[in-house]
Amino acid sequence: MNVRISHTASAQKFLEDASGLLNDQGNPRAKALIYRILRDSVNIIEDLQVTPQEFWKAVNYLNELGTRQEAGLLVAGLGLEHYLDLLMDAEDEQAGKAGGTPRTIEGPLYVAGAPLADGFARLDDGVDPGVVLFMQGQVKNTDGTPLAGAVVDVWHANTGGTYSYFDGSQSEFNLRRRIVTDAEGRYRFQSIVPSGYGCPPDGPTQQLLDQLGRHGQRPAHIHFFISADDHRHLTTQINLDGDQYLHDDFAYATRDELIARITFSDDQQRAAEHGVSGRFAEIDFDFTLQSTAQPQEQQRSERVRALEA
Repeated sequence: MNVRISHTASAQKFLEDASGLLNDQGNPRAKALIYRILRDSVNIIEDLQVTPQEFWKAVNYLNELGTRQEAGLLVAGLGLEHYLDLLMDAEDEQAGKAGGTPRTIEGPLYVAGAPLADGFARLDDGVDPGVVLFMQGQVKNTDGTPLAGAVVDVWHANTGGTYSYFDGSQSEFNLRRRIVTDAEGRYRFQSIVPSGYGCPPDGPTQQLLDQLGRHGQRPAHIHFFISADDHRHLTTQINLDGDQYLHDDFAYATRDELIARITFSDDQQRAAEHGVSGRFAEIDFDFTLQSTAQPQEQQRSERVRALEA
């Protein structure tokens, strides 16, 4: 027997009181959001006949999620971060904003304040024995004009699939740099070929994905913030072709326009021209920004990030 009380006047008044709608203090936006969350939560409890045991198990899950600092990982894994991108894409289409490199999720592992370099930067500290990577490209606007002085903020994982700052064994800002484009809008960097990674196998995100019959793996990828005066800030990432999870990314970040061709070479003459020896890899990838006169569109979205108040 499914007993329902959420429709009653007393229950509705209770939810309004709990969310602060019956007082004139506080924040109206917060009240509206909490009321909707409470209302939808009690509907779920009634519709799916959630038991007290299931309810408290969910509460404990949230505690564990916070303790492990995996909330950002979970919203990516459940597709919510990707859904925000889809919604912004739809808003752009409706507003007639077209062209440019597609956006895709930021993820939870950005660290603000990486060292700034002009034109070229070396990202790695030389400790990881991965394959040397040379990446280059150009930042342009939608009419093809190169954007000199644009900032290419880049970060990626090491060959173990972990990120500096969050992995205490790596040096500060390892595999993280900001590069200012040259007069032709070009950027270049030397790094190592990153590996994909999976959710911590003992963590709450993977625990929930197991319940959904899903894996928690990501393909090898490189993150970017691209910014330039009078242009829309771009949050994106490229995924490296050939990865087994390229079209099966648990975070739903792969977009066809963001698949980068990576070429590997054992040509030692070319390696010497790069100043290295042994096998190396190369990626060429250009970024295109939309013009805007709106200051808020030129800034990255507001959210809590490491080393950023």
